[in-house]
Amino acid sequence: MLIETVRDLTAEEYELFRRLVYEKSGINLGEQKQQLVRARLGKRLRAGKFSSYRRYYEYVKDDTTGRELSALLDAISTNTTHLFRERQHFEFLAETVRRWASDRAWRDRHDALRIWSAGCSSGEEPYSLAMTVDDVLRTSGLDWRILATDISTRVLDRARAGTYEAHRLGTVAEGYRRRYFVHGPDGDEGSVQVCPELRRRITFAHFNLMTERFPFRHGFHFILCRNVMIYFDRPTQEALVGRFAQQLRPDGYLVIGHSESLNAIQHPLTYVRPTIYQRGATE
Repeated sequence: MLIETVRDLTAEEYELFRRLVYEKSGINLGEQKQQLVRARLGKRLRAGKFSSYRRYYEYVKDDTTGRELSALLDAISTNTTHLFRERQHFEFLAETVRRWASDRAWRDRHDALRIWSAGCSSGEEPYSLAMTVDDVLRTSGLDWRILATDISTRVLDRARAGTYEAHRLGTVAEGYRRRYFVHGPDGDEGSVQVCPELRRRITFAHFNLMTERFPFRHGFHFILCRNVMIYFDRPTQEALVGRFAQQLRPDGYLVIGHSESLNAIQHPLTYVRPTIYQRGATE
């Protein structure tokens, strides 16, 4: 059976996809990413035997399950990370959590430490957070939990498994390697897996940061949204940071990526150091 040749992505079709991606995810592709979109969606078209990008676009729009939209956003979004990326953030986290845990007044006000990894990709960030927090609090008796969310269902499946190639542990301290990793599934010597005790501390969930009202009840002491907002335009960044600020507990911190800054937008947070901002102490 002959498969009809896929017609090339036109400027008009690119604009349709660009608007759809912006509306559903906040990702601003701009006017220069037409070839990237053509390449990344090509596999979806070939798999579904669509003869044109327009037909694929209409299919996505008509799919009431949302599954194909999720697959489209998976294909468009970039998920590049590694364990303990931007290490200074984990050092700041350890320093802050250690101070909080030793402060009786702080502990009287907080029943547990809660952290949100927003845009967790394939899990390297939340697992790095979990290792850091567990190392600080393991004898403190203070409970802690991590929420890890992403718009990509594909990377969330990888994150939940917590399995990585063994060579990727080069950025992990030797003590953490011994304590927090076990051999990979089926005895694969080329892979390792995060230990079950640590995985149980993390809840992985699909979540779109463009949701207008965040549904979380308790608030967070730390929110990390690193190297995500670089894909958003200024109004989207401003709205998102405003929603993050509402989710922070008093004195809580928002941590962004080293390629990002909040200087150009209006927000209610206080600058602490590059890429780290804090909510005020008042309720």
